Amino acid sequence: MDKTWTNQMEAVVLNIRLPRIILSCLVGSCLSVAGVSYQGVFQNPMASPDLLGATSGAAFGAALAILFGASSVLISASAFLFSLTTVGVVFAIGRKAPGNPVVNLILAGIMISSLFTAGTSFIKLVADPTNQLPSITYWLMGSFSGAKQHEIIFVAVPMLMGMVPLMGMRWRLNLLAMGDESCESMGVNPDEMRLIVILASTIITAASVSVSGMIGWVGLVIPHLCRKVIGSDYKYLTPTCMIIGAIFMLGVDNISRNLLETEIPIGILTAFIGAPFFIYLIFRREDSQS
Repeated sequence: MDKTWTNQMEAVVLNIRLPRIILSCLVGSCLSVAGVSYQGVFQNPMASPDLLGATSGAAFGAALAILFGASSVLISASAFLFSLTTVGVVFAIGRKAPGNPVVNLILAGIMISSLFTAGTSFIKLVADPTNQLPSITYWLMGSFSGAKQHEIIFVAVPMLMGMVPLMGMRWRLNLLAMGDESCESMGVNPDEMRLIVILASTIITAASVSVSGMIGWVGLVIPHLCRKVIGSDYKYLTPTCMIIGAIFMLGVDNISRNLLETEIPIGILTAFIGAPFFIYLIFRREDSQS
């Protein structure tokens, strides 16, 4: 077959379009799986990937790197490391504090998230309003506009490290809904399982946010949508969230590029789509219970 495209068209597809498509699918899948895993571990339908402060830590790390004039690779690396560090601090506080460890984790996540959010606000205050502040603000709104092949390579390994155990242990999340005693009777250590799921979910969340910026609602809305379709069995729910999350993020990314002449940040669109849809799900749940 004769070549019907130019070298420029080939470069655009391979170097711009394809990395963006792959990255948006990876981020959508990871955020959705992280969200449904957090909801299973904490038995809380409002749990999301940013529950333990992963996104707040990533935002601080990225803003700090931009403030010091780092390259895009170092910005992603800083966001990733600070995201993991934030959740590590939250987990240490939750384990050391007296009382229910699950409740302690949630409270520590709220506290540390507020602390890093304040730190990000301070960085925006002292940043150069001409160059640095717009870059920080745009990063915080989330976007795939700068997707590159090296970013896919950078996040592929931690995403794989987190997704494999979550997929392998997804059936055990069903046991948590039955209580710790039921888990132990089935030969499953509930505390150990929570630790593995939280660590794996944190890794894929940190990897996603480090290259996409702060994208909300995906990890909260997609699991609820999938439950409406296939039920609450995590054996099927987790892979369904992975697929639907990728499709959703890819669709939102296409809308962000084509809706207006200027590209709309992903975080804005997911909020506009996710918040009304979540309200709709709440009313549907109330109607089904009445």
